[in-house]
Amino acid sequence: MQIQYKPKRTWLATIFQVEILQGMALTLRRLFSKPITRQYPEEKPQIKTGFRGQHALVRDPATGLTKCIGCMRCAMACPSRCIRIRSHKDKEQWNRRLIDDYRIEALRCVYCGYCEEVCPVNAIVLTEVFEYAAYDRQSIFFNMEQLLANWDRFAAQMNQPVADYVNPFWRPRGLAEHSLPVGKRMSVTPEWSGEQQVVGRKWQQRHNQEESCKGGVDV
Repeated sequence: MQIQYKPKRTWLATIFQVEILQGMALTLRRLFSKPITRQYPEEKPQIKTGFRGQHALVRDPATGLTKCIGCMRCAMACPSRCIRIRSHKDKEQWNRRLIDDYRIEALRCVYCGYCEEVCPVNAIVLTEVFEYAAYDRQSIFFNMEQLLANWDRFAAQMNQPVADYVNPFWRPRGLAEHSLPVGKRMSVTPEWSGEQQVVGRKWQQRHNQEESCKGGVDV
């Protein structure tokens, strides 16, 4: 690491206050330049897919309920411990759990997206909705009904069928498709899936190919 110190001022720079003149020159240049500030809320920003905004529970179109299976992976992976889940075993199907309550304290959330990545059925999502400020704490302390309502509002704003929506965080970056649960084997861009990343085994393969090409040229 190289540290570069500010040069010592000369006596002329001290007399004429060169720093002040430089600051005034910068201010004058910016005064007549084109503004770059977005006039919000009149001008809405373009939100990219995968933006981590308002929390929502994906509604299962077959049952009308949440897709959550109560595996607790999201709660265990959450670094801020803002997820609370209550569930019970189904009496008819002993290997199935039914969700009694699902709560997220959004004020504690750090929007890391870990809950999306570890969910095997893509039941939790941080939507592209960013305008949900409130004046009371309870409005941002989401329960299961509120989370499902957040998904319904988000789905109504989509420009595509809900079944075609794919959040990039549902498909963890850089993992092979065969190593993922069936529910997470979704279509994403090659950049997100890691097919364009040259790391690990791919780096070794490319390195060996380059070395063999160099050896062929030298011969």
